Amino acid sequence: MSHSARVRVTRTFVAHLDAIRDFLIEADAGDVFERLLAELQEKVIPELAAFPRLGRDFLARSPRSVQGTLRRDRLRERLGPDVEVRELIHGEHLILYATRQDAVFLLAIRHHRQLAFDFLSLWVD
Repeated sequence: MSHSARVRVTRTFVAHLDAIRDFLIEADAGDVFERLLAELQEKVIPELAAFPRLGRDFLARSPRSVQGTLRRDRLRERLGPDVEVRELIHGEHLILYATRQDAVFLLAIRHHRQLAFDFLSLWVD
C-alpha cells in the first residue's frame, strides 16, 4: 500500500521561482518558465509526494573544510533527527527540499551552475 506525502512550497522556494522568472523574462527566453512550472506541477511534485526520498541526501556529503563540517553538523542539530535535507536534479535545475514525517518542504530551486544555497534563509515556511 503506497502512502503519499504532502508537498509544501516555502516562501523561499517561491522567491527563487520569481528570480528565475525575472531572469528569463529579461533574457527573452520564451516559454521556458511556463514549462518549468508545468514540469514542477505535473512531474516533480507528484514524484516527491510518492517518493519523498527520491533525491540524494544533501547532508551526507563530506565537506571539504573544517568550517563546512561544523556548519553541516550545526544544521543537522538544528533540524533535528526527523528531518532530512535532500537534493533533486531536474533538467538544468537543482531542487533542495526537506522531508519530515509525511511532508515534503520545497526549500529552494536554482540553476545547477549557480554557486550555492543560502541555508540561513531556506527553512522559512
